[in-house]
Amino acid sequence: MTADLAVEQARTLGSPRRPYGPLARVLFLGMDLVYGRARTLRKFTVLEVIARVPYQAWEQVAYVAMTHTYRKPDFARRVFEFVKESRMQQDNEQWHLLILEEMIQKEGLPESFLLYRLAPQLVAFFYYHVSWLLYAVDPKLSYALNADFEDHAEHEYMEFVREHPELERRPFDSEFKADYDETLSTVADLFRRIGLDERHHKDESLARIAAPRFS
Repeated sequence: MTADLAVEQARTLGSPRRPYGPLARVLFLGMDLVYGRARTLRKFTVLEVIARVPYQAWEQVAYVAMTHTYRKPDFARRVFEFVKESRMQQDNEQWHLLILEEMIQKEGLPESFLLYRLAPQLVAFFYYHVSWLLYAVDPKLSYALNADFEDHAEHEYMEFVREHPELERRPFDSEFKADYDETLSTVADLFRRIGLDERHHKDESLARIAAPRFS
């Protein structure tokens, strides 16, 4: 077990969750009603399908801004850096999804097309437009919603590891291991690392709340 990741897990579990806003609370309640309160691999894949969406929305807003600011090199560069950061966060969430889907396939878990394919895409479509609209009104609103979502994901992953001590003895192997983090040795550490990623995304959103747009 990686000591640093275990420390980070304890830090998360010892910290209170954010006071989630109404939109986030409705989203989390809806997921619990549809998928149950239990933390499962399938439920995590739904989280990851949705998790990429705000970064896609922000990236698109930034590209639009760039088409109008290319004659202002300094500002255009800040926009471009914002796009790169959003892309990195989006790619990180994509690795999470690919690894989780691979685990589900290996375990042969049953799948409902309606619950685990169609429904997440519909929610992601709605969430994309909410994130985009909030950003257009006030970027801080969109960042705050994302911080709520990432904080929830961070705690859910760390709680999952606590609920399943057997994961400490389960080796982590994946086709995507070298792309994501080749130092991970157990599935427990995989989920700790994913939880830590979510915390980093949360912190980045919180930092942007205090910063001007595209700064």
